Amino acid sequence: MERGSTPRELGPKLNRSAGDVIRFLFLQGEVVTATQSLTDEMIELFAAEIGATVRLVDPGEEEEAQLQARYFEEDEDDEATGELRPRPPVVTVMGHVDHGKTLLLDRIRSANVVASEAGGITQHIGAYQVQAAGQAITFIDTPGHEAFTAMRARGAEVTDLVVLVVAADDGVMPQTVEAIDHARAAEVPIVVAINKVDRPDADPNRVMQQLSERGLVPEAWGGDTIMCEVSALDGTGIPELLDQIAVVAEVEELRASPEGRARGVVLEANLEVGRGPVATVIVKRGTLRVGDPLVAGSAWGKVKALVNDRGEALKEAPPSTPVQVLGFSEPPSAGDVFRATVDLNTARTIGEARERRYRVAGHAPSPGAPGAKLEDIFEQIQRGETATLNLVLKSDVQGSLEAITDSLRKLERDDVKLSFVHRGVGGVTENDVQLAAASNATIIGFNVRPDRRARELAGERGVEIRTYEIIYKLIEDIESAMVGMLAPEFEEVVTGEAEVRAVFRVPRVGAVAGCYVREGVITRGSKVRFLREGVVIWRGTITSLRRFKDDAREVQSGFECGVGLSDFQDLKEGDLIETFEEREIPRS
Repeated sequence: MERGSTPRELGPKLNRSAGDVIRFLFLQGEVVTATQSLTDEMIELFAAEIGATVRLVDPGEEEEAQLQARYFEEDEDDEATGELRPRPPVVTVMGHVDHGKTLLLDRIRSANVVASEAGGITQHIGAYQVQAAGQAITFIDTPGHEAFTAMRARGAEVTDLVVLVVAADDGVMPQTVEAIDHARAAEVPIVVAINKVDRPDADPNRVMQQLSERGLVPEAWGGDTIMCEVSALDGTGIPELLDQIAVVAEVEELRASPEGRARGVVLEANLEVGRGPVATVIVKRGTLRVGDPLVAGSAWGKVKALVNDRGEALKEAPPSTPVQVLGFSEPPSAGDVFRATVDLNTARTIGEARERRYRVAGHAPSPGAPGAKLEDIFEQIQRGETATLNLVLKSDVQGSLEAITDSLRKLERDDVKLSFVHRGVGGVTENDVQLAAASNATIIGFNVRPDRRARELAGERGVEIRTYEIIYKLIEDIESAMVGMLAPEFEEVVTGEAEVRAVFRVPRVGAVAGCYVREGVITRGSKVRFLREGVVIWRGTITSLRRFKDDAREVQSGFECGVGLSDFQDLKEGDLIETFEEREIPRS
């Protein structure tokens, strides 16, 4: 039986009438109509009463199972007969926050990712393939903060080997233990990188002792766990670490068939201006090629382009290759399995069937549970009422959206419920504000901003929009609201907004944005956010401001000006420059 079935649907399947179901439930104290959806308990209760066994499935689950059996059966046959060949290992880098995982990868790939992360904390999964120790190795960098447990667990599912980074001066921490648990659950070998050995207070032996207590005994002490002492800062021990990874990968005898249609896992997905939905995937078997039709969750499409981590276009991606895929109908969910299909029609049929299922089984706000604003939550709790906090959640990428959702769900208590009215990727729009107004919800934006019209509408409708760039703060605020300690000391006030209408390249200066001030005042030296389609792509300050050829301290709305930004050159026409200041507000 599908969950939420009505007495009219349930009765005939059990050789009973809808009236029999209604009568039985009435005697149990439940008043229902023939067309009313029944809870799982009601269905199971009636089935038990007449001695029947029912299996409850999500709406559309049976339809999808039939589609999968019809379209993917021959794929399984292809995989069974395909020749297995050696493939690069997929290595997940795990460890506690700030123990140097991303810096370690920087050393390996000679790039700089850390500087672009808010607060120096990795917020998204990154996947890179490097040539090391004479072979290709695919690395997945997972965020270290506990809020990204779901993303990290997903990283462990696609991985062949885990590199556990532990700081020599800090030792085993809560997320180190969590990472060990994930690796063990995925049944993959662990190589330990004891990082920061260059620090004066480094104590590698203490780390080895702590890890031994967790069942990871070093080879040097008679165990079977490889441990390498490294310094991500000066490069010490990195070649040895790569050699050990290559040795472990060789022992594991990693093989996959490059024949047949591709299958793999979506690590990350987001919407990009000019490119549409972009998904970062790892191919697990088969070969993914440009032009292949594919489906991942409810998203479907045809591969328009494959791009590797260095930004190079590829024609095909064999097993263990991480690539960005362009061509999906919408951003798939991180963790979705993607599969190439026979043709585009098959991909569409499966994707649309799944979408129907997700839509019917979607988590709508509980009926009869009106939402409360963040500030009102504690008052309701004090009065002994059950408060429901309705949220519209927007994020820049799919992975963060899931991680934040999981973290916020953990905050739920008996007296405070969370209801996600809508979750999505991209900037905060007018539609989001209208939805929030209709359902009395608060809008939470992570690494995204509302556009001007959304801001104005929110002001008119009294909708609260809170935006964050670091996940700690987001979760702290929601948690604080629940315990009545929400004390915002500052509020961000947007002081000006300018649209980039032309970009000029000036020798020895770089890119200068020719702007039209649409609202407020643009002031030299003010804090600035750079927005592209509502998503924050850069933060900094305005270093130079000109009207014609003269320096200006400020430029009012309705005028044009030239804007020079600190350390940012990726300017494009149509981008928005938003200046803001933080103003202290008294606690009411």
